[in-house]
Amino acid sequence: MSLQLWLAYVGAVFVISGTPGPNMLLAMTHGIHHGLGRTASSTMLGLLAGLAVILSISLGGLGAVLLASSHAFDVIKYVGAAYLIYLGIKTWRASADGLETEGRPDADSAWARFRIGVLIALSNPKAILFGVAFFPQFIDARQPMAGQASLLLLTFVLIETGWMCVYAGGGARLASWLRQHGRMRWFNRAAGGAFVAAGVLLGAFKRS
Repeated sequence: MSLQLWLAYVGAVFVISGTPGPNMLLAMTHGIHHGLGRTASSTMLGLLAGLAVILSISLGGLGAVLLASSHAFDVIKYVGAAYLIYLGIKTWRASADGLETEGRPDADSAWARFRIGVLIALSNPKAILFGVAFFPQFIDARQPMAGQASLLLLTFVLIETGWMCVYAGGGARLASWLRQHGRMRWFNRAAGGAFVAAGVLLGAFKRS
């Protein structure tokens, strides 16, 4: 892979990853409720693990198979949309003191946050479209595939991690301000509404 092609990829991923979406919203929300350290060691690891699975599947060719099967794609789409809406309702109903995303006493555990991160990352089949349509544009067919794919994945993970830290760190800085005068309750409702909106948009999403 040429340096020029890699730099173009870096610029494109930097813009795409920094755009607010369910992953970054979850990173910010957990940053507010759990702090940057606990978010980085659990939620962010879950998000990155889910993204790595999706992108590996796409690069491995299974993404193209899923795209070819309208029924399989729709199943993934509606399951993902349902989970985002479920998470949005839980977030909306959360108390001002905590984010009850699972509705159980152990929701504050590192494993629960990791699991939520994985599920959020896996909930969006548009990531498969991203992997199938975007990644191949930066692969030189004249060179070995494995090395290029590894570089693309590593670059994506590093940039995505950086943006997650920005969102989670920003959320952690806002935490004390949000916990005053009932602001946290309104933030929970705004975040919950955003998750529900993302779920509705995902459910309505149609491939071109």
